[in-house]
Amino acid sequence: MDRNPIMTTGATPPGNSRWEVVAEPFTTPDATALRRAYYAEVAGRYWERSVTEDEIDQGMLDFPADGLVPPTGQFVVGRLDGRPLACGGILLLDPDTAELTRVYVDRRARGTGGGAALLAALEGAARGLGATRMRLDTRTDLVEARALYARHGYREIPAYNSGPYAQHWFEKGLELAAS
Repeated sequence: MDRNPIMTTGATPPGNSRWEVVAEPFTTPDATALRRAYYAEVAGRYWERSVTEDEIDQGMLDFPADGLVPPTGQFVVGRLDGRPLACGGILLLDPDTAELTRVYVDRRARGTGGGAALLAALEGAARGLGATRMRLDTRTDLVEARALYARHGYREIPAYNSGPYAQHWFEKGLELAAS
């Protein structure tokens, strides 16, 4: 399997749980399962009901992940104690700006540092592609996501796109990592 380490976090609560976040093609079985879980959750929350497999299939077609590969982007999978339980991606909007997308942590692993590990890895990947800032859009009902971004230095900005599900827009400057 073509997996490239981007970042590994140390011990995170509870106990000695450990997150490892690696660059991984969005087409691997683990990445595909996580992207499907992401669509099931965001669509289900939006529609306030469970979604069907056909609706997930359509969402994956409507919002392809094709750009989430270097040099236009990156996709990562987060594993907690070896289990794939998180994912996320970045897409370059322009040479200086990366967009955060498809950030997801399985409900069973929330509160263990997975969101922070994903953000750190994706910010590092964006810097590696030359980006100096990260942007994202999200919805009002994704309260936990908005809180995660705010805790990690993202600030709300005016709309930079007109996505059909965009209700809040955030940005963060990406400082160069110390050498």
